[in-house]
Amino acid sequence: MSHRNKLVIAGCAAFLMLSTAGLQRPSQAQENQSRGMITPATQEAIDAGLAYLAKNQNPNGSFGTNQHVGNVAITSLAGLAFMSGGHQPGRGRYGDNVTRAVRNIISLENKNVPGYLHNPRNAFHGPMYGHGFAALFLAEAHGMVNDRNLRDQLRGTLDRSIKLIINTQNHQGGWRYQPVKGDADISVTICQIMALRAARNAGITVPKKTADDCTRYVQSCQEKNSGGFRYQPFGGPPGFARTAAGLCALYSAGHYEGPDVDKGLNYLMRFKPAGRGGFFGNPEVQIHYYYGHYYAAQAMWIAGGDYWKQWYPAIREELLGSRNAQDGHWFNGQICPHYCTAMSLIILQIPNNYLPILQR
Repeated sequence: MSHRNKLVIAGCAAFLMLSTAGLQRPSQAQENQSRGMITPATQEAIDAGLAYLAKNQNPNGSFGTNQHVGNVAITSLAGLAFMSGGHQPGRGRYGDNVTRAVRNIISLENKNVPGYLHNPRNAFHGPMYGHGFAALFLAEAHGMVNDRNLRDQLRGTLDRSIKLIINTQNHQGGWRYQPVKGDADISVTICQIMALRAARNAGITVPKKTADDCTRYVQSCQEKNSGGFRYQPFGGPPGFARTAAGLCALYSAGHYEGPDVDKGLNYLMRFKPAGRGGFFGNPEVQIHYYYGHYYAAQAMWIAGGDYWKQWYPAIREELLGSRNAQDGHWFNGQICPHYCTAMSLIILQIPNNYLPILQR
């Protein structure tokens, strides 16, 4: 059996698995893929970045600065950054930081729209972005919470948040900015299908039709000649961040192999990071730098092989060369330092393979 076929079977099994376990033991293939990727300099940067986030967490457990204080997406991404280093709710050096972030997200469930995770005072464009990241964070934390009361609260909130995603999928198979059935775009759709994948892994029922419809919508956004993904089926040209999101959406829906995946990966490789000094190199990449690389690195991790071996060292060196060495944060003017730092830390810690969503 080929390596590619083994990957497909393993990936499909992961999507169908009902698991309430916390961290799982990685396979030998994953261990080989991870070996040597996090260098001593990388770990030093990771440690400094996590310390920066922990020091700057808001009193109510949220993250975000200035107009983004308390944003659910940023808080959830920061929580995932800690968990990417093996820090679980209540356990590990930053276990308390994760627990406080979980409690904050749970407290923001909209009382009038059950399951809707949204802070109306601190949201940037498109609240369903935040909802998707928040549901993903809760799903990843599920099974790692020892406190019984908190675990029950988390499960109830997660159940409702996932039902909201399922019930707001539109007729095309995607999602858009608001928690209603309207139009759709690929950048909001990836946030929802990844949350659904994580929830399925946590033992929550997700209809197969939901994943199948999402797959068809994402495929409709692909430009057949180049292999790149558009924002919408007929919405502008393909691009870096959109293609990274499209590939991760297909993977999250359980679609791992085919000409669409191969062409998408080859298109994405056009934007391989330049390493140190390449941070401001490509205008297309700079538009949504951290968002795009967050999905691109995950897509390459799942693809494995030469895709991963070429991509990760390049983005690793690019991020190491662009951080603020004084206090360990990242910021290039997009959103806020908490957001940029959390995204960078998740990318750099992918070889740890601690997040269930990354495990095949």
